[in-house]
Amino acid sequence: MKQQKESLRLLEEALKDLESPKGAVLSAIQKISRASVIMDNTDIHKWCSIQLGEQRYTSVLRKYVDTLLAIQDDNSKELLDELAEYQSEIDEIGLKEELHYSIEELNAKASESGGGYVNIGFVEERYADLVRTKRGNDGTHYKNALNKHLNYVRTKAHDIASRMFNDLKFSGTVSNCFDLLKNEVDDKLLDLDPILAEQLMLAFKSVSSAKEEEWSQALTTCRRLLEGLADQLYPASKEKTGGRALGQGQYVNRIWAFMDSAIESDSNKALAKAHVDLLGGWLEKINKLANKGVHAELGQLEATKAVFHTYLVIADILEHLDEDVTTKGKPDINTATIDELEALLGVSRNIAKEIFKYRVKEGFLDCDTLAKISGVGAKTVKKAIEEFIIDE
Repeated sequence: MKQQKESLRLLEEALKDLESPKGAVLSAIQKISRASVIMDNTDIHKWCSIQLGEQRYTSVLRKYVDTLLAIQDDNSKELLDELAEYQSEIDEIGLKEELHYSIEELNAKASESGGGYVNIGFVEERYADLVRTKRGNDGTHYKNALNKHLNYVRTKAHDIASRMFNDLKFSGTVSNCFDLLKNEVDDKLLDLDPILAEQLMLAFKSVSSAKEEEWSQALTTCRRLLEGLADQLYPASKEKTGGRALGQGQYVNRIWAFMDSAIESDSNKALAKAHVDLLGGWLEKINKLANKGVHAELGQLEATKAVFHTYLVIADILEHLDEDVTTKGKPDINTATIDELEALLGVSRNIAKEIFKYRVKEGFLDCDTLAKISGVGAKTVKKAIEEFIIDE
């Protein structure tokens, strides 16, 4: 997330430079280059390097374009062989015709009077000097040719920066947003009830599987998780609220009753309760279909929808919970709660959560796997051996 923000900041600043009459093209190219490194976009980084005059790329490109120009007057085998040799060098360093040496790119760089393959900052300086001194050329560089070169690079850079910015900001938005939601719900649910949190994380893991039986298990897990959550939030009783029974089997009603009492805003209350009703009714329908053996209706999509809906409902619920975490002591690290990991290992809450998540993901913890978790050092592993039953 931090890298994404930094890349977006750099690209936004680059676009401002390119859109401002006083903005420097050199500055914009440098920012795009840094963003491309963060985003691991090697093609764009190479294009920026060419604009910055990096010899590794510009040397062979200069020879390539000079040979192309020469072939227009002398289509000899010798020149064609040279061109093929330069083409091979270009391929070896990974340059792509559509980006790094397109017809437009070559036309912009071909003329020495426009600066050629020098650093774009030099082109800016020479053009500014000619404008300031009101001269058309300095004997080598011509104002019009330099301006043409600058306009090409400015336009191309703007197109590249715009596409990078939009791709980064909007591509994968659903995935990124759900990751944010999932991590937040996982953390809060770990505080409330690690067993329920584990069930939810395992359900999410199951829908990514290629096995149909795991999809079915995810659906069952979501239903049981809501039942367990209802037990935590609003224990069963013989009473009724809003005409709804609150017995052991009416877990949706009990979650609904909790929201009715916990949410102050009527509009928020109505939305949250409607969401719970939707999920509960939908899960019951899926459960009935499964019991009847209607397997065609129960695929990976249905399981995924169930898990996503469950995360959304729990996010609504957890938003209105007061934190109330208790600590219990158990010796086995593979059955320990999040509180036990935090307290007995002497680590931060976040590291304890990472340990718990890793255990859920891998299914087991020993000293070797524990040591691989970010934030866990030799002292923590030693502490684990002292405080827990753990395979060394």
